[in-house]
Order: sequence, then C-alpha cells, then structure tokens
Amino acid sequence: MSTESEAGRQPLTLPGLLSLRARTTPGQLAYVHLRNGEEVGEQITYAALHTAVLARAAVLARVARGRRNAVLMYPSCLEFVQGWLACTAAAIGGAPVQLPTRLHGVRRLRTIADDAGTTLVLTTRESRDRILADFGDLPELAGLEFVATDEMVGHTPPDAPRTPLPEVRLSDVALLQYTSGSTGSPKGVMVTHANFWANAWETDALWPLGDDGVIVSWLPFFHDMGLLLGVVLPLWSGRPAYLMAPEAFIRRPARWLEALSRYGGTHSSAPNFAYDLCVRENAVRGSLDLSRWRVAINGAEPVRTHTLRNFAGKFAPYGLDPRALCPAYGLAENTLKVSGSPQDSEPVTLVLDAGELGRGRVRVLPAEPEDTAGRAMVVSCGRTVGSSRVRIVNPHTLRAAGPDAVGEIWVSGPCVTAGYLGRDAESEGVFRAVIRGEEAAGTFLRTGDMGFVRHGQVYVTGRLKDLIVVKGRNHYPQDLEHTAETGHPLLRPGSAAAFAVDTGEREALVVVVEGDNRVLKYAGVEEVAQAVRTAIRRDHRVDVDEVVLIRRGTLPKTTSGKVRRRSCREQYETGRLARLGARLTQI
Repeated sequence: MSTESEAGRQPLTLPGLLSLRARTTPGQLAYVHLRNGEEVGEQITYAALHTAVLARAAVLARVARGRRNAVLMYPSCLEFVQGWLACTAAAIGGAPVQLPTRLHGVRRLRTIADDAGTTLVLTTRESRDRILADFGDLPELAGLEFVATDEMVGHTPPDAPRTPLPEVRLSDVALLQYTSGSTGSPKGVMVTHANFWANAWETDALWPLGDDGVIVSWLPFFHDMGLLLGVVLPLWSGRPAYLMAPEAFIRRPARWLEALSRYGGTHSSAPNFAYDLCVRENAVRGSLDLSRWRVAINGAEPVRTHTLRNFAGKFAPYGLDPRALCPAYGLAENTLKVSGSPQDSEPVTLVLDAGELGRGRVRVLPAEPEDTAGRAMVVSCGRTVGSSRVRIVNPHTLRAAGPDAVGEIWVSGPCVTAGYLGRDAESEGVFRAVIRGEEAAGTFLRTGDMGFVRHGQVYVTGRLKDLIVVKGRNHYPQDLEHTAETGHPLLRPGSAAAFAVDTGEREALVVVVEGDNRVLKYAGVEEVAQAVRTAIRRDHRVDVDEVVLIRRGTLPKTTSGKVRRRSCREQYETGRLARLGARLTQI
C-alpha cells in the first residue's frame, strides 16, 4: 500500500504524519529555504527532519517545566518548521508571532505570551541575541525565557535526564493562531491536530497535489495561510515545499514567479494585493515558464475581478492557464480554508445591483463592464468540500436568510477549531451558534463575514462589523476603498480605508487614502480628493464628507496586510493621521 493511501486511511497527528513520512519516504525532500528568495539554501529530508524534531522535542519536554504553551518567535527559516513540530511532539501549543523590529512588535509579543499563559519563547540564537540587544531593557520582556532551539542539538549535556515524550492525541491543541487584530484585540484560536488533518484533506481534495505537486510560498509562518500551505500541506501530502521570506517577495515580487518557474511550482497562494504587485512591478530576470502552475490561490482579503483579469492577461504568454486562478475564502477560526474555486474552471464574477446589495438583497445584472455606476462586482470564492457546510444567517434574528439575501456566513464541519483560548463565553457564542428554528442542524461557527450563496458558490461581501450605514443603506468599505484607489491615476491599490464617524447628528463618511510626493508634484491634494469624491458618488451614489490624504506607508494595517479601519478611525478622530499636506508644511 502506498504512503498516500495509508495516510488517507485514518487521521494522524502532526508527529504521527512526520513519523509516517520518515518511515516510508526517508530520503524525500521535505522543505527547501530559498536564500534571498532565489538560491537554494538549507534543505531537509523527512528522515533528517524527524531526527531533528525528536531531538528538540526531548529537550523541550524538559525545559518547559509544566508550561503547556510557547511563543514561536522565528524569522522565515527551516528552524521554525523544526521548532514548531517539536512543540507538537512535546504536546506544547505553539503561538507564532512576527519577529519584533519595533516597540509595537515587542508589546504584541508580550500580549500574546500573557494571553497564552506562558513565559517560554522559542527562537533562534541569532534572533534571541538581537532582540535582547535591541529591547532587553524594556519591561515588556521581563520574566520571559528565550530558548534557542537551534542550540538544543549538540548542546545538551550527555548526563541530562531524558524526559519521555507524552502521547499526542488528535484533540490536542497543535497551534495557537493569534488573530491579526484587524477587528479587535488578538485572540488565540486553538487549532487541534484533527483540525489540521481535516483542512489539509479538504485542500488536497479541492486542489490535488498528486504525485508531481510542488509548493512554493513566500507567506509568513505566523499567518494561517502561510502555515497551512507552507508547512502542514507539504507534510500531509508528502510533496516538497520551496519557501522564501516575505521580505524577499516584497522587495522584488518577480522572485515569486521566478521560483515557481525555476522549481516547477504547481501550488502557491497569496492575498489579492500580491497579484496586483506582480502586474504593476514585475521585473522578471531571465526566462519565465508558468505552465506547471495549476493552483494559484487568491485569498485572505477581497478578491478583485480586475486583478484576476490583469494577472491572467499579463502572464498567459508565459504559460499561465487562466483556470489556475482560484479565489478562496477562509479564516483562522476554521483552521484556514472554508471554500475555494476548482482549478479546472475560470473564476466566476457576478455583477450586482449596488442599491439592492446595500439593502441586503442580491439582484444580478447583465455584465456591462464599461458601465460601473450603480453596479457591484463580486467574485465567487467557490464551494465547500467534504462535510464542511456554509449557511447564510440573519445576524440579528439568527434565522436562516432567504434566497438571494445577504447575511452572515456560518460554517460547520471538522475544520471548525476548538475556540478562543481562555475565552469560554465568547467561544460559546462564536463557535457553537445555533440557527433558530433549525436546532437539529447542530452548531456553527459565526464568521463575522457577510455574504450569500448562489448555485452552491460562496460570495463574500464584507465584514459585519465594518458595514457603513448612510441614509439607511449599507455600504461595504472595501468597495468604497477600491473605488477610491482607482479614482485617480496617482493612487495605488491597497492604500485606502473607509469608515463612518458619528458627528452627533448623523453618520459621516470619511475616506483616508495614501499618497506620495507625486500627488503634490503633479496634481495636488484637492484635485485627488475631488477625484475620489466624484468616483464614489458616481459608482455608489453616496457623498463622502471628507477625503484625507496621508503619507504613503502610514495607513494602519495588520501583519498580514489587512487594513485596520478602526485604528485608522481612531487616528482620524484624535488628529494623529500623517496628512500628506501637513508633512510638506513642516519641512
């Protein structure tokens, strides 16, 4: 019996999966780290990975001293993979965080450590020394124990007592995935081994890796999409993963495409903005062959029709099949994937009546791409797989929404995680919700996302908490933001935030947009602001009370690139926005 059939017969924990790989395909390449996103650096086989993980787990079991969780503070390197898998083998829940470079990152590290109830921070020797050198005197680091896992092998005294590893169960927490904070304080999502198995199974069922699959990823490990698609899915499928640091992609986006070409990548994923970057700033070095890339997942933020069209058009000459573009929807509370578009058909887009959508109703219009006024484009995020289910529910009455009605997206199935760590009451309401009148249907995860299902396909329209209500009509901020970003040629994608503020008499609409010196040199703040107002009035039939242009790079965002609208609104209300005009006045 083949490895894959054996793996598919019954669920395994992550340590169980690693043991299976080391036993059946010991010499198979598991993970490769690309130096600077280009050259092959460190690489490891399953046999070597299994040995390294067990060695670290044995030390961890001793140094943990009863601590059941640990913060994982690593750069993008294979030591993260070894350190996290060692945690899972020692029955320690790992909580990945971004390596801090500023005070804000240090405070987030401490917040997560305190929420996880731990003082144990796992990292590399180099990262530990740098953090202590840069921030060692800060009170936020007091009491934290920094342990370098790359020092564990070969540094353990020969007479040190060996602590036996515990039995790891499918129901044990393998990961504490802290939410990005785009919609509130970070909360630790408890992801079990069973959740990872189920989500990897669903992902492979929707987008099969087969015997020739090769994964290429630049996504950070502290993000749910980067962790599952860059670490878990390769382990589950037994297919190799080529990994690069996010910084390598951001500095030169073409490195992602070059790696896919050079190493024969078949599966990769990224948020919508990454595909936009490749279209706008692509500077490929050498030849490019994307003919093997059959699954290009687009998720983690709203998927734009123009992005899909532009990316497919630009890279079709390099062998990219437009059907490879696969919009998807997911969230950490469901491990990752909820739904996705299959790889054998092009993405589906609906043109909706924007006015009806604002009233919570779905009315499909004929496609007339030249006429955008009063129309909203919504991209399908595909279907669910296996036993996962999506229902659309009225968030106020908690009853099932009717046909062609927008409501909150509720999810059930084996990928729904165990809840938020230490937040039992909140977890009960979010993870174990019941549809009124359909109690026999069981419990559901309330995603907080709004959308609808049409012909079995899931469409996401926005966040429930971010809805902007003006004169009784609902407006989704990402739609207003997209219109703002395209309202003037000097503005860029992913650079706007739209929100409402209470004036005491009514809700006023404010749009904040990033600009740079080109705005001041070639147009002026007022011209650009007026263009934004005009575009939003034309496409959404709503007046913007104020357009604020701020310096490029100062729009509040999460570690995964999502706009922090509430933080932006707070900065607006307290006068802390870095206004573009004010910057030049002070020079």
